[in-house]
Amino acid sequence: MKPLLVLISVFILSLAFNKIFRGNYEPALSGKIAMSVMLLFTASAHFAFNNGMAMMLPDFVPYKAQVVYLTGIIEIAAAIGLFIPAFSVMTAWLLIAFFLLILPSNIYAAIKHIDYQKATYNGSGINYLWFRIPLQILFIAWTYLSAIKNWQ
Repeated sequence: MKPLLVLISVFILSLAFNKIFRGNYEPALSGKIAMSVMLLFTASAHFAFNNGMAMMLPDFVPYKAQVVYLTGIIEIAAAIGLFIPAFSVMTAWLLIAFFLLILPSNIYAAIKHIDYQKATYNGSGINYLWFRIPLQILFIAWTYLSAIKNWQ
């Protein structure tokens, strides 16, 4: 829920600032700014809650803590890459692939009732997927519209 609130609130603020200071809303730019801030926000969780996020990975995945750190670094790189003109579209496509690749870990975490912030098995469980899967689809659509199609 927090990433969604960050995404929407930064998008609205960015639209307003663009209108005030640049004369138009610039939804594609605002969308990329919002996605980047959201990625930086979620990346911070990879470092702050590494133990709990490592629990989200199935047992067959080796070096779980390192994988969590790596995915946090990937999110930071994507947040930056969205603003490098030569890499923006490629970053967006890779980010979409990333969102698809992390979905199974979110499903696994829901099935196992993992609370990644507390590193316990007392999480919200399978009902969380009613929110998480549509949220993942929103992130994919948002990335596509703001960084690939430029909301045309």
